[in-house]
Amino acid sequence: MNRLGAMIKAALLRLIEAISRFPLTVVCLIGATILLCYMISLHKQPGPIVEKLAYTFLLGSFLGIAAQFACERFEQLHKKRVVVYLVSTLLTIGYYLILMPVQSISHEVTIRTFVAVAAMFCAFIWVPSFRSRADFNEIALVHFKSAFISVLYSAVLNAGCASIIAAVDILLFPVDNDAYAYTMVVIWVLFATLYYLSLLPRWGSERAEDREFARYSAEYPRFLEILVSYIAIPLVAAFTLVLAAYFVKILFTLKWPSGQLGGMVLAYSASGLIIYILASLASNRFATLYRLIFPKVLIPVVIMQLISVGIRLDAYGITESRYYITLFGIFSLVCAIMLSFKPVSKNGLIALLAAGFAILSVIPPVDAFTVSRNSLITRLESMLLAEGLLVDGKITPKAEVSMNLRLEATSILSYLQARDYTRYVVWLPADFTTYRDMKSVFGFESAYPGMDVESNYFFAVMDTQKPFPISGFDILVSASSHRGAVSQNLSAVDFEVQGLPYKLILERLSAQEVRLAVQNAAGAELIR
Repeated sequence: MNRLGAMIKAALLRLIEAISRFPLTVVCLIGATILLCYMISLHKQPGPIVEKLAYTFLLGSFLGIAAQFACERFEQLHKKRVVVYLVSTLLTIGYYLILMPVQSISHEVTIRTFVAVAAMFCAFIWVPSFRSRADFNEIALVHFKSAFISVLYSAVLNAGCASIIAAVDILLFPVDNDAYAYTMVVIWVLFATLYYLSLLPRWGSERAEDREFARYSAEYPRFLEILVSYIAIPLVAAFTLVLAAYFVKILFTLKWPSGQLGGMVLAYSASGLIIYILASLASNRFATLYRLIFPKVLIPVVIMQLISVGIRLDAYGITESRYYITLFGIFSLVCAIMLSFKPVSKNGLIALLAAGFAILSVIPPVDAFTVSRNSLITRLESMLLAEGLLVDGKITPKAEVSMNLRLEATSILSYLQARDYTRYVVWLPADFTTYRDMKSVFGFESAYPGMDVESNYFFAVMDTQKPFPISGFDILVSASSHRGAVSQNLSAVDFEVQGLPYKLILERLSAQEVRLAVQNAAGAELIR
């Protein structure tokens, strides 16, 4: 019992220390927790300011961790810790001010933010090992163990709290269903992150207790050695054999994959590199052979992937997803070549390279967004020039064009429109919309894969920004169904008119038909 009490006390002390050690991160986590709870209480899509604050808190929390590890690693920064945190706070505020004029969180903002977060994560894993006695592999192991323990404890705590709330709701008094969501936010956003941070030692500290905690945290647990050496490594080996067999098939059939290889090799490379780092501290034969063989095997695998991606880039142009798959392929190839010649003590270069490639992908003019936008606009212009639709920088409508041009033009313009890139296409009208203006601007309708050339279609939607007039009617009732639904029992809608109760019934007759009726309180159908 005394031992349990001591463990609980030690955990609480570490949590308190984490709060004082990572002040900016804690403030951002508390802000994010409050904000998410507020978003849950809204029961609707939050406004743009709420979304901007959420992204700001996310960035600020990682920036705070990176700032703290930089202060702990570099003595000069440690002496100016207040200044470092002031700069980090100003950067966080500056990020919010950059988002302020934006009407909504776009696809580009989301990717840039998460890439920046990923770069900071790689940075604060690498920084403690920079020119210090701390080993990168041990630091990575501590982060992995801390994250695993934090997730495990949070899952148990969340399950227990949910059970308690359910018991109170069933046995004592009704509990708002939002209580479950509030509990999850507090546990997974605030507690899980704080507990994870509390398990991270102060690498490079001269205090005896800090050095002892760092040594204890870096111990390689037996269960992890079994997981990595006897489960993960054989799985990677088996997957490697599948890829090798597939490449042999390509050599015989001379048929390259149509997009499915990129994601597979990306997952294979990422998993393989993580396992390589975790296996660097294991001394068994499986781990030793893996460290020797995997980098050499990864080189031809990534080269084949890059060839496959290159074929698709030439055929369809560069999109953001293809950009990142290509970039990760280059990163994996560089890492594989490096690991083939460098000892495991240099594994920190993996994190450094990852951070560098991530930052590169968001810096114009070589960022994913500028490159993909220019690639697709150039591709579309080339196709229009070849068909005679683009002459002297102006569009000449033409009804008789190939189906391939219709498909490609629709696909590219839809992609550009979804990301608000059509404003960069100087020969398009300022208010161009793909589904509305294709025929008037280009002379042909939009086209989609699988669509018959001769077929026609119609789509209409009401302007949701304008109020719907119901003058002259008693009531407006909202109900919905869709073609192809298989459910036979649709929910009835109860409503009142002049104090009398009525019921709107929707009954599905087939996948194409729905019977609609209005019943009075006696069940008699008044309208059908």
